[in-house]
Amino acid sequence: MRIDNNHVEEINRSGIKEHASRFDFLAGILQKGGHDVNSILKKVSDFQVAIPSWALGAGGTRFGRFGYKGEPATLSQKIDDVGLLHKLTQSAGAISIHIPWDIPTDYSSIKELANSHGLVFDAVNSNTFQDQVNATETYKYGSLSNVEKAVRDQAIEHNKEVIQIGEKLGSKSLTVWLADGSNFPGQTNFQKALQHTQDSLISIYKSLPDDWKLFIEYKPYEPNFYSTVIQDWGTSLMLANECGEKAYTLVDLGHHLPNTNIEQIVATLMLKGKLGGFHFNDSKYGDDDLTVGSIKPYSLFLIFNALVYGIENNPQNPYPAWMIDASHNIKDPLEDLIQSLEAIQEAHAKALLVDQNLLEEAQLSHDVVKSQEILQDAFRTDVRPLLKEARLMAGGALNPLHGYRQLKVRNELIKERGIDSVASGL
Repeated sequence: MRIDNNHVEEINRSGIKEHASRFDFLAGILQKGGHDVNSILKKVSDFQVAIPSWALGAGGTRFGRFGYKGEPATLSQKIDDVGLLHKLTQSAGAISIHIPWDIPTDYSSIKELANSHGLVFDAVNSNTFQDQVNATETYKYGSLSNVEKAVRDQAIEHNKEVIQIGEKLGSKSLTVWLADGSNFPGQTNFQKALQHTQDSLISIYKSLPDDWKLFIEYKPYEPNFYSTVIQDWGTSLMLANECGEKAYTLVDLGHHLPNTNIEQIVATLMLKGKLGGFHFNDSKYGDDDLTVGSIKPYSLFLIFNALVYGIENNPQNPYPAWMIDASHNIKDPLEDLIQSLEAIQEAHAKALLVDQNLLEEAQLSHDVVKSQEILQDAFRTDVRPLLKEARLMAGGALNPLHGYRQLKVRNELIKERGIDSVASGL
């Protein structure tokens, strides 16, 4: 299924008048407050978030997976689904693929299909947390950190192959996430595991094209619950520094212990020029991979406040790569992604309303109350008319979720793909 301009115009028609009234009211308030509304609209419109190829089907847990009808069974169908999201939201202009779940068989046609939807290929993602078909070695006891050189070599070669695939697609970065760790005391020598990982990453890094980046992800626990080799941002940063200037830390919102101050991590990494990418999701307890903004919207706003400040004040840090990394266990995956995109754009727009100069004045005078009020005033502002105006200007839907349902997209996908269609890799 494809959504064209006529579809968008039709679903927008009934809400245009009310939107214009709400937007004019908000724009007037913001302008009186000294905000450049056109500049904010452009920044909101330019902010594009990559959709991972594995997020377009139903997720699952260790205990089971409940599939969703009409899932994309091929990479082409996944690209089509991201195209649907981008047409409605105008904020999902990239796709991030996972290898070996989504290896193209015809690179030219895949690139042409993505281009027809206005999509580019973001980071490519390797997989050494599962044993692959016909693999000679097992990752049961780790991959890049494994005590067996043959296992490490296999994992290194896989990552190099992923780079080659990404080059053919026009990607410019490789994301490495390791499940490596241990479940019991004494199972692993921490120093040797870290040294093996460092050596392996350096070997992978040497295969990066000159204009590529290496993103090193971290996670405190799961699937191993006693130790994880790359357990926190400090370890990731240390490994990135050992690799070289093209290696960066990647922050996943779910990859932290409860109540971790993620905005401080973001600020520190950007100051050091080492924040490479960001994976959005939300959590109540751990790496829950829930819809962005569904549990901790104020925390998301504070993180964006740190990101907006860093983008403006840390030229030493490259512009980060953005991606949603969530698991849609009971929701329609496309509806869940639409909700996440909206939450990301909302937090971003609110952060753009923070008067950083006024905030600095309050900080310098130790006015704690005023500092808090400046942030909360921006957070409490209803920026949804701004998001709608940005989408409208770009040719998107005023209300993407309403449009998705009005067009009965899921029903159309079921007609095309069938009830039992299962997303590849899941």
